[in-house]
Amino acid sequence: MAQDTPTTTGPDRSVTGGAQTLDDILARQRGEKVDDSFRRDATGNPDDAAGMAGQLGTLGGSSDADVWRALRYGLDDVKVSTGGPEARVLIQDGGMNWLQFRKGPLATYGAWLLGGTVALLALFYLIRGRIRIDGEKTGRTVTRFQAVERFGHWLMAGSFVVLAITGLLVLFGRMVVIPLLGHEAFSTIAIGSKWVHNNISWAFMIGLVMVFFMWVLHNIPNRTDLKWLAVGGGIFSKGVHPPAKKFNAGQKMIFWAVIVFGASISASGLSLLFPFELPMFAKTFALLNQTGLPQAVGYGELPVMLAPHEEMQLATLWHSIMAFVLTAIILAHIYIGSVGMEGAYDAMGSGEVEEQWAREHHGLWLKELQEKGEAPVHGKAATPAE
Repeated sequence: MAQDTPTTTGPDRSVTGGAQTLDDILARQRGEKVDDSFRRDATGNPDDAAGMAGQLGTLGGSSDADVWRALRYGLDDVKVSTGGPEARVLIQDGGMNWLQFRKGPLATYGAWLLGGTVALLALFYLIRGRIRIDGEKTGRTVTRFQAVERFGHWLMAGSFVVLAITGLLVLFGRMVVIPLLGHEAFSTIAIGSKWVHNNISWAFMIGLVMVFFMWVLHNIPNRTDLKWLAVGGGIFSKGVHPPAKKFNAGQKMIFWAVIVFGASISASGLSLLFPFELPMFAKTFALLNQTGLPQAVGYGELPVMLAPHEEMQLATLWHSIMAFVLTAIILAHIYIGSVGMEGAYDAMGSGEVEEQWAREHHGLWLKELQEKGEAPVHGKAATPAE
């Protein structure tokens, strides 16, 4: 008798009529595996149906709860007349996985990425200091960007900063804003952030298109970029000034990162604004399946039938991931264009740069302008620097 032990049969569900208990819910929230066969298999019994005269409805031996439970676990035999296979999705339970990824890996790694970028830039500034103009300033200026170029740049840059701030407020608001300001304040901030985010996104997309068409020809890689990359652009050593045309290799990498990531962010954003008109991932998954790439890395075939809710869940995650990556890149760009390099801000501020700055950082471009007569030549009359 001492060796006899009671058999563990799981939680006592008699008080809930066989339904899940609080222990089941808490275990699921802790990420523990819960045996849900007590729910999955409870889909009704036709033999328990009352006679035709005694039936109050048309479900026979199944209650409403039984039908929805069968739908939940894919045990139903639902037929729909229109809408395709995705129309059968009456219960889409991916919301919890989406929420856990959004609150967990996305927020955590995103915060580390941005925080780490800021820390590295601060460390670089402490070690390297501001990149100064090495040669003697000439007092002459060269027109680097016309007014329309600066307008397109600032339209895209200004809107992106607002989008980044409002996006971070929505993502981290519950974790940061609520403890500091309370629920009501966060509600107002979140609603306002979402409205601003949705509407200013159009300015970002317009600026993105403008910048692409204005500068794409200047950002095609060439052999000169290899020389620039070989010495790290001279940003790590004083007195090193590799040749470069209008845009050096570093600026070209930033340009293409902005175009590619910006286009991806815009596409996923449009999919979120118009989820029923512009589904994004089902067709993308179909194309990826044709390449065999998902199967090669062990994911098998990706789903090609997605409900609008699933499309939106995937779009929000992709939108956020791409935004985090681009924000980290833009932080580095802002650093170089402001406190990181002397004279760099003038290019997008007034559009005029000191001739010696142009000679050190974009020597080939300055030479081309001088040959065309569009820039002062050393020893000749010049326009005084502002």
